[in-house]
Amino acid sequence: MEFRPVALTVPVFPTVRVAAIQATPVILDAERCAQKAERLLHAAADRGAQLAVLPECFIPLYPSNAWARGAAGFGGWDELWERLWANSVDVPGPLLDRLVGVCRERELFCVLGVNERESERPGTLYNTVLYLGPSGLLARHRKLMPTQHERLFHGIGAGDDLAVIDAAGARVGGLICWENRMPLARYAVYRGGPQIWVAPTADDSDGWLASMRHIAIESGAFVVSVPQFIPSTAFPDDFPVALPPDNEVFGRGGAALIEPTSGEVIGGPLYDEEGIVVADCDLRRGLHAKRWFDSVGHYSREDVLAHEMADLRRPTE
Repeated sequence: MEFRPVALTVPVFPTVRVAAIQATPVILDAERCAQKAERLLHAAADRGAQLAVLPECFIPLYPSNAWARGAAGFGGWDELWERLWANSVDVPGPLLDRLVGVCRERELFCVLGVNERESERPGTLYNTVLYLGPSGLLARHRKLMPTQHERLFHGIGAGDDLAVIDAAGARVGGLICWENRMPLARYAVYRGGPQIWVAPTADDSDGWLASMRHIAIESGAFVVSVPQFIPSTAFPDDFPVALPPDNEVFGRGGAALIEPTSGEVIGGPLYDEEGIVVADCDLRRGLHAKRWFDSVGHYSREDVLAHEMADLRRPTE
């Protein structure tokens, strides 16, 4: 029998310019949030970005624990809920079509955090991250487990969307805010082989940045961390609930980009202002990192640990 060589597609490892866009939403105004996002995407593209990431719940507001914990009461929050729902995002929908238009015009990929509604069944909102590109909506991920007070606003994701997509010549995946603290959720996404890890968030703490550096090393991927910058002056005069009187800032930001071999911060962190942090991500560095430590490859030991997890799931006698 004659064997003929088969042409194989060899993976390439380009350098991808990534932008972490730390921006303040136009609170409770989806239309103006979308307009601002369009401007910011153009600004990122002007700086050569191929992939741009915006914060968690950028449209139209993140319900921060700093002011939203009172929502546990049954009364007094109906107006906020109504306005939040009215300014949330249909997926797919015309608002997203406009942002896709920018992606198409600028040959750009975008990751965007939104409050997602289902207009055909008005009710529950979801904390959702969207992946957009020149061809349209590429993927959607609903937060698996809203954190603490967030469960007063957002439903629980089904977990059937822990995917990695191809964008800007890279495999891109990630999780929302404190989902990044969930080892099994991280592992589920790691199995897709992400080269760039996106982490829209509302956490501005030093501990968060430390977690992002760990995830860069653990995943062997560049990490794009994009918190929010929310000064008290961003809230409109007719905001439906009272804000704490002494808070000047409800989110300091801290946007950063981190490389995978040593967890070095290569862009940012940016605090106390809006801005765009840009860095070039040479995907070969992820390949080098995985030579040493591939958490879903030679270092995974699924042959041992998968059995341990199966044992934990079995009901006790």
